[in-house]
Amino acid sequence: MSSLKDQITEDMKTAMRAKDAERLGTIRLLLAACKQKEVDERVELDDAMVVAIVDKLIKQRKDSIEAFTKAQRMDLADKESSELKVLQAYLPQRMSADEVLAEVKAIVAELGATRSWCGSQRYGQGDGRRQGQAGRQSRNGHRVSRCQGRAGGLKRVCLPLNAQWQRRKAAGREDGGLRRLFGH
Repeated sequence: MSSLKDQITEDMKTAMRAKDAERLGTIRLLLAACKQKEVDERVELDDAMVVAIVDKLIKQRKDSIEAFTKAQRMDLADKESSELKVLQAYLPQRMSADEVLAEVKAIVAELGATRSWCGSQRYGQGDGRRQGQAGRQSRNGHRVSRCQGRAGGLKRVCLPLNAQWQRRKAAGREDGGLRRLFGH
C-alpha cells in the first residue's frame, strides 16, 4: 500500500474514534473511490494515482458547490465545502508560478527538449494552467510533436516539429500530416 493511502486509512480510524461523522463519511468516500480504481484496473495504487483520485473528487466538489450556490441551496453547498476541506488535506503543497517555470526550464536544459514536464515526480504540485504557461514560455513559441511515454509523465521528451519536418523532407517523405501544421 502507498504511504498516502495508509495515511488516509489512519485518518479514517481517527475519525471513527473521534465520532466525527462528516469527516468519516468523506474519508470513506475517498477510500471507496481508491478501491474502485484498484478493482477496475487491477493495480496497486501509488501516491500519484491517489492524488489523481483526490483531484477528481475535489473537482466534483467544486462543481457541486457552484451548482448548489446557483440553485440557492446553501445547506448542500456548505456540506460540499466541508467535504472539500477534508479532501484538500490529502493534496501535496502546490508550486507557485515561479517554481513551475524554474522546474520546466531546468528540465528543458537537462533534456535538451523544447517542451517537457515532470508529472510523475511533481504530480499534483502544479496546476495544468501554470504548467502550460511555463512550457510555452520555455520553448519560445516552437511547435512540438507527439510526446513519447505516458501523458503527464516526466520521462516524455518532445521533439520540435520543425526538426521532424526537416527529417521527413530529407528522406523524401513529406506525408504524415506535417504539411497541414506548417502550411508547406
